[in-house]
Amino acid sequence: MRSLIRHITLDCADPHEPYELAGFWSEVLGHPVDPEDGPGDDEVCLTVPDGRPTLLFVRVPEKKTLKNRVHFDLGPEQPRDLEVERLSALGATIVDDRRKPNGRGWVVMADPAGNEFCVEGNAAEHAAAERAYNAEKEAERKAAESAESAGRP
Repeated sequence: MRSLIRHITLDCADPHEPYELAGFWSEVLGHPVDPEDGPGDDEVCLTVPDGRPTLLFVRVPEKKTLKNRVHFDLGPEQPRDLEVERLSALGATIVDDRRKPNGRGWVVMADPAGNEFCVEGNAAEHAAAERAYNAEKEAERKAAESAESAGRP
């Protein structure tokens, strides 16, 4: 026997409303808010394709006090920097910028309720960063071999 993930639940504490937070994530992910859910509801879901877990936003009495122990890593369709700009315009904030000059890395952001998530590069950026990383490692390997052979008689 096994279990499947049915929902990924995000807590919503005052002053954040489940419906508003669901609206934010609806814009981020492109999945609509369930038409049966509305403003003031204690539980609001996004409608997602069959076979995928839904995002469920639930009203809770306590505020977030610690860093998330689980978070989303987003792989945008557009370049990472443009996605960070788009998400900022939707109300997300940058928590930590881990982008590296070689194209690797990510940006840690928080949704309007403070739930943290990461924005990675898109597929093309990942491929370019991987090529750059492999080229750096190959150059380091060759430099080490050259240094080693230079030290030999």
